[in-house]
Amino acid sequence: MSIAAVNPMSQRLLPPILVDTPAAFDAMLAALRAELAIALDTESDSLYRYFYKVCLIQVSAPAADYVLDPLRLPDLTPLGTLLADPAVEKVIHAAENDILVLKRDFDFRFAHVFDTMLAARILGRRQVGLAALLAEHFGVTLDKRTQLTDWGHRPLTAEQLSYGRLDSHYLLALRDLLTRDLQARRRWREAQEAFAALPDVAYVEKPFDPDGFWRNKGARDLRPGELAILRELYLWRDEQARALDRPPFKVLGDEALIRLSQYQPRRLADLGLSPWQARTFGQAVLEAINRGRVAPPPAPPARQSNGNGRPDPITLARFDRLRAWRAAAATERGVEPDVVLNNDSLMAIARTRPTTLEGLAALKLMGPWKLEEYGADLLRVTTL
Repeated sequence: MSIAAVNPMSQRLLPPILVDTPAAFDAMLAALRAELAIALDTESDSLYRYFYKVCLIQVSAPAADYVLDPLRLPDLTPLGTLLADPAVEKVIHAAENDILVLKRDFDFRFAHVFDTMLAARILGRRQVGLAALLAEHFGVTLDKRTQLTDWGHRPLTAEQLSYGRLDSHYLLALRDLLTRDLQARRRWREAQEAFAALPDVAYVEKPFDPDGFWRNKGARDLRPGELAILRELYLWRDEQARALDRPPFKVLGDEALIRLSQYQPRRLADLGLSPWQARTFGQAVLEAINRGRVAPPPAPPARQSNGNGRPDPITLARFDRLRAWRAAAATERGVEPDVVLNNDSLMAIARTRPTTLEGLAALKLMGPWKLEEYGADLLRVTTL
C-alpha cells in the first residue's frame, strides 16, 4: 500500500466499519480473504476491571478499517483462522501484548507478524510509541483522553470508534516505511528473525503475590510494625478489588496504603479518604489496620532465583563482561542494549560458557543472524 493512500493530507478517511453482528463479521471476513497483509490492534478495559478483557479488535486493510466488538460477537473462530494463516502478514504495533491477550481470551494462534515498534527499535529510533511515529510520518495526533476511556462500556461512542481505527489504520503504510529503512540499513534479516519469534510468545497467568506490597514505593522505608499494617491493607485491597471487579488502584492507591500504614488512624474521620471510599471501605480499612497492629512484622521476601541458584563469582564476572560488551555494541549501533541481547540470554551464556559457535547455537538464544553478527565476539568475551 502506498503512503499516499493513507496520508491525511491527501485523502479524507472513510468512516470505520463497526462489526458487531454475525452478518457484519462474515462480510468483513469475505473482504479480507483477498488481502496479503492486514493491520491489527486491540483495546482492553484493564483500567476499569480486575478481570480485564479484550473489548475491541481493530483490523485495517487498504480499502477499509473494521472495528470488531468481541463483546457482541458470539464466535470469533474464523478471525483466528485468518490470524494463523502464514500467507497473510499481520502488522501490529508492540505486538507481544496484543498477541498475549488474544491468545488468552480467544485461544488464537499467530503466524507471519510484523511489529512496527520492534522494527523502530531495531532501527535505533528513540521515539517508538505509536503516537510519536504517527505524528512524525503522517502528521496525526492521537487523543490520549479517548485511550483512557472504559472500552468495556456500551454503546461505544463515535470518539472511541475513531480513535480505535487510528491505532490500526496507518500501520500498513508505516510497515512500508520501516521495511525500506530496514533494508537500506541492512537490518532486514535481523528484523525478520525478531518477528519470527513473536507468534510463539505464551500467555502465563500471574497469580496474586501476597508479598507484592514490598514493591510499593516507600515500603522499605517503613518500620516493622508499619509493614505489618501495609501487608494487611494490601491483602484486603486485593480481595476487595476482586469482589468489585475493579483494578486495585481504584479501590485504594499505593500512596494511600503507605500513608495509612504510617499514621494508623483509628477513626473513620481520620482516614483521609474520599467520601465514596470512606463510605464504602472505611470500616474495612480500620479493621485491616487493627489486624496489622497485632500481626507479626513480615520478613523481606527471599531473593528471586531463576532455578539455577545464585551464580558464582566467576560467572558473575563473566556476565559483567558480557554486559559491558553489549553496552558498547548497542552504543555503536545506536540502539537500546536489549535489542542486541537481553539479560537472560547473557546470563545463560555466562553460565554455560560455550567455546564454539555450535555450542552457542545449541543454547537457542538467538537466530542465525545474531549468531553470525555477534557470535565471535560473544565467544571471545566469555573466554577472557
